[in-house]
Amino acid sequence: MANIAFILLCHKDPDAIIRQALSLTAVGDYLSIHFDARADAAAYTAIHTALSDNPNVTFAKKRIKCGWGEWSLVQATLYAVEAAVEAFPRATHFYMLSGDCQAIKTAEYAHAYLDRMDADFIESFDFFASDWIKTGMKEERLIYRHYFNERTQKWIFYQSFNLQRKLGLKRKVPEDLEIQIGSQWWCLRRRTIEAILDFVRQRRDVMRFFSTTWIPDETFFQTLVRHLVPENEIECRTLTFLMFSDYGMPVTFYNDHYDLLLSQDFLFARKISPEALLLKERLGSLYSAKGANFQISNEGRSLYKFLTGKGRIGRRFAPRFWETESTLGRERELLIVVCKKWHVAKRLVSRIRQQTNVPCIEYLFNEEQTDLPDMGGIQSTLGKRHRHRRSLMRMLFDYFDSDRMVVCMDPGNLDLLEDFCRDRATTRLLEVNCTFTDDYLIGHAMRVGLAGERTPQETLERLLPTIRNDIVHESDRIRDAEFENHLRIREEDSIEANAAALASFLAIPSEQALEIARSDHLFAD
Repeated sequence: MANIAFILLCHKDPDAIIRQALSLTAVGDYLSIHFDARADAAAYTAIHTALSDNPNVTFAKKRIKCGWGEWSLVQATLYAVEAAVEAFPRATHFYMLSGDCQAIKTAEYAHAYLDRMDADFIESFDFFASDWIKTGMKEERLIYRHYFNERTQKWIFYQSFNLQRKLGLKRKVPEDLEIQIGSQWWCLRRRTIEAILDFVRQRRDVMRFFSTTWIPDETFFQTLVRHLVPENEIECRTLTFLMFSDYGMPVTFYNDHYDLLLSQDFLFARKISPEALLLKERLGSLYSAKGANFQISNEGRSLYKFLTGKGRIGRRFAPRFWETESTLGRERELLIVVCKKWHVAKRLVSRIRQQTNVPCIEYLFNEEQTDLPDMGGIQSTLGKRHRHRRSLMRMLFDYFDSDRMVVCMDPGNLDLLEDFCRDRATTRLLEVNCTFTDDYLIGHAMRVGLAGERTPQETLERLLPTIRNDIVHESDRIRDAEFENHLRIREEDSIEANAAALASFLAIPSEQALEIARSDHLFAD
């Protein structure tokens, strides 16, 4: 059975660390602590005094001052690992934590999970080929020597960097290593940890190299695990649930995130707010609980992205520079059906196609598999279609040899609507307003990744008003844009009222519009 030795790096809040230690060791797991030497000596004394009699707790033999992005973080981890290997011979796994981490599953669940998976859990992506690093230094982290801290010694950090670059003082990466990068929050098996410690003792050249790289806690263990362990024994993921904001800052969890955290497919989470005392208390008690069942829905990241995106929607009014002189053509008519329920819009345009013979294209800017003719590759991906939207539309007009065309768009595509409605061509919008039952919204949430089969009912009930308001907001934004030739049909309106809107939209006789409006099950789900 798995026995976990937690490797805890911390620098503050001694009371929280003591509670965390007591919670983790109460079920027989172990804890090795490195407390930053920069921190208050009295805080370390309080932790050491409170836990020194606990046989399942040990401390790093040496404490060092740690700095973000420095080798000191890796060295501190190694000191804590060495202490854990020596003190806890029965430990089967070593799990990296910080003081801001908390268990979001029971020890019973965590042990069973690790027993089932004979693997090391660590993110490790190719340093040069992956896009794990989004901004800032990349290759420069490795090929130059970094002796100073960019955050606390910014001026001399960049002076040293620029001087090395000017003088061409590049260095080579150790030839037998393929540098990897990933999150520092890992869980490794004992034999992997022992192999790393042996490697560290034997390869002083590698230690010298990493000791002057920038942010080595994202590359050191990640590279060594890939070097020492067969690929089929590595799970390229972390067991700690963490998210980052649009600004690259860690997302912080509060008291009302308890249900969300428990439904994620992870064993721990960070960062827990210091003020979230109720959340810490509930999670602390959880680890030693017995017989708990967890409904894993794993929608946390998509839900966070959805909720934080509200209120940040920008509008782009200027045309793209390469399209300044382009137009669909003054003599052409682009008829846009806007509907959140895609199946309703598809049903509608199918009837329009039958009744009018006007070319109809379904959600070409939303669905990769939309049926489109070969346009020389411009239609091959959604990204290309968006970038070359007007060119694509002109080519479709030419392909169908028609001056009229119907296309479907999602209400969230306001930028597309603004682009096309500014064109010299005649553009008309038909907004199809549907009713949305709770069951439909739940299904929608599952389709777009905001919920899963096992999402708790309480979470769904809190989520539904937000999704409903989001749909209303999209419609309001379209109305606020005050587009010309904006028409609407509504599920609750009469067939005659909807037929009148269809007749104006398509410029067809009323009798023909009535045939379309009378389509069987037009609004059915």
